[in-house]
Amino acid sequence: MYNAGASAGAAAAAAIAKAIKASGALIKLESSNFAKILGKADKPLVIVTGRGWRKNKFRYMTAYKGLIFYTDTNEALILPSDIELITSEKIWIP
Repeated sequence: MYNAGASAGAAAAAAIAKAIKASGALIKLESSNFAKILGKADKPLVIVTGRGWRKNKFRYMTAYKGLIFYTDTNEALILPSDIELITSEKIWIP
């Protein structure tokens, strides 16, 4: 007997696993530790999403030494002036 729900669930889990594998390690930090990472990088690139109608949070993401770090905050972070900032509609994290 074929169970479409189980197959769809398995396919979704496989897709998420594949996305994680493709994106590498994603490390969630408290906003204070995220700021420390920005302080270590030379002219870091930061991607930010603003508040949305469904979530009242900001999400920030940056890369450092081959790893990707992100944080979620209720308030906008005060960022260093030497960063390159890209505003995105959405950051999806598997």
